[in-house]
Amino acid sequence: MGSYIQNLFAHRIGGSGFGKDEKIYKFEKIKRAKRAAIEENPEITLIDLGVGEPDEKAFDPVIKTLQKESEKHENRGYADNGIEEFKKAAANYLKNVFGVEGIDPEKEVIHSIGSKSALSMLPSAFINSGDVTLMTVPGYPVLGTHSRWYGGEVYNIPLKKENNFLPDLNDIPEEILRRAKMLLINYPNNPTGANATEDFYKEIIEFANKNSIIIIQDAAYAALTYNSRPLSFLSIPGAKDVGVEIHSLSKAFNMTGWRLAFVAGNELIVKAFSSVKDNYDSGQFIAIQKAGITALNNPDITEKIKEKYKRRIEKLVHILKDTGFDVKIPDGTFYLYVEIPKGIKNGIRFNSGENFSQYLIREKLISTVPWDDVGNYIRFSATFETDETNNEDAILDEIRNRLSSMKFEF
Repeated sequence: MGSYIQNLFAHRIGGSGFGKDEKIYKFEKIKRAKRAAIEENPEITLIDLGVGEPDEKAFDPVIKTLQKESEKHENRGYADNGIEEFKKAAANYLKNVFGVEGIDPEKEVIHSIGSKSALSMLPSAFINSGDVTLMTVPGYPVLGTHSRWYGGEVYNIPLKKENNFLPDLNDIPEEILRRAKMLLINYPNNPTGANATEDFYKEIIEFANKNSIIIIQDAAYAALTYNSRPLSFLSIPGAKDVGVEIHSLSKAFNMTGWRLAFVAGNELIVKAFSSVKDNYDSGQFIAIQKAGITALNNPDITEKIKEKYKRRIEKLVHILKDTGFDVKIPDGTFYLYVEIPKGIKNGIRFNSGENFSQYLIREKLISTVPWDDVGNYIRFSATFETDETNNEDAILDEIRNRLSSMKFEF
């Protein structure tokens, strides 16, 4: 006799069918393929170019601040919607790194337990049944998942190479625009590595005003740019009237597991998020916020991190070009987003990014992330781990050796 609990699950997570879906999602497929490849080839080291987080710990000044602040009696309690010092540090960071003027730390900044939490909570402040959330694909799906959970719909806008991986706003149907409430953008973009321009942000602001739509810019990689100064959506006149920007300390300061971010911009949106957040969590540990202040006050940390990623990316680009891939240095992030080959000369053919990614894991013990939302691509990451015996150049040389052994057809 089956448990009655099976019939009590909410429709948003699958209803009575929850747990019975045999579909395996791509990241689980990657994990399984990696385990199998390692078991079958114990003498060969798997090179993980699919990791989407920094490979090193936070810098010592940040860690030391956490250690010091953790011992203080006054930091033991609930942080609720955050400490004022962190809000001020966030506003100063926006000014010093991105040239954003006029952010009121009291009313226009709020911390979050990572950017994922912010993206998951924002729909509850705005989405009713039948409303539409506009999102770009490929991309991070959390905002869309929660929009659907509140009865909303998601309309995906493809990011195409021929449009420099910027969304074509003119291609959105009028019926969708009438019901749309939010547009999520993400620049520099994961996974494409593309960055926005001032002209694009101006277009976005005009689009928002014309259609009464909120803009949410996921700026997780905003400080990790290589070809230009970091650009903030909030630095463009009128941006604060229509939206917010979410900054994460994960990528720019090697603080992924610390779970710390902030939402800044439009006062009403920040206020709504604060109200929702107050009913979800009790804030991030104050000592972590204090450590975050140390990070935000030292943007030179990001510059040192960028030097490493840029060095690795340049070498990876040379390797991939030499083996036939059409690739260039990205505008930002630590990713390379490349179209897959058609196949191996006189051999196997590839019909999807997932198919090719699985082949690389199985045959060459190189792990990547496939993206088949708009064309067939895979994502290489420059965040592979090194140690004393397995240094950066040795790993890159091994990547070259493994890829060069295959004759790709494009």
